[in-house]
Amino acid sequence: MTTSDDLAHRLDQDATQALRDGDKLKLSVIRRARAAVKNAEIDARTTQKAPDNVRILQGLAKRHRESIEQFTLGGRQDLVDQEVAELAILETYLPAQLSDEEITAVVREVITEAGVTDPKQLGKIMKPALDRLGGQADGARVREIAQQVLAG
Repeated sequence: MTTSDDLAHRLDQDATQALRDGDKLKLSVIRRARAAVKNAEIDARTTQKAPDNVRILQGLAKRHRESIEQFTLGGRQDLVDQEVAELAILETYLPAQLSDEEITAVVREVITEAGVTDPKQLGKIMKPALDRLGGQADGARVREIAQQVLAG
C-alpha cells in the first residue's frame, strides 16, 4: 500500500510530467490534489496528527462523483464529461477498490466482534470497518452493505 509521503511524491512527479507533456487537464487535477494535501499538512501542524493523503484524495473523488450525479440530473453532459475525466485521473492515485463480497466479509467480522445486532447501531461498526478496509472501499458503499447485513 502506498504511504502518504509516497503519494505526495508521486503527485509532484506526475505534475512535472504533465507540465512537460502539456496535459492541462491532468495538471489541473494534480494541482488541486496537491493543494488539498498541502492544506491538510498545514492543518495537521495545529492538531499534531499526520494527514492521511489517501483519504484526502478519496474526499476529492467523492466530490467529483456527487458533481457527476448533480450535473446528470441537470442535463449538463458537458460538465459530466469533464468531471468523469477528472475523476478518472484522481482514481489512478487511489488504492484498488475491493469487491462487494470482500467488503461484506470485513463488515460481517466487525459486526461479530462488536456484537452489534440492531441496525440503529450502524455507527459502531462504520469506523472500524473503514479502518480495516484502508481506503479500498467507498464509505457510502460500506454503509450500504452494512445496512443490508444488519437488516438480515
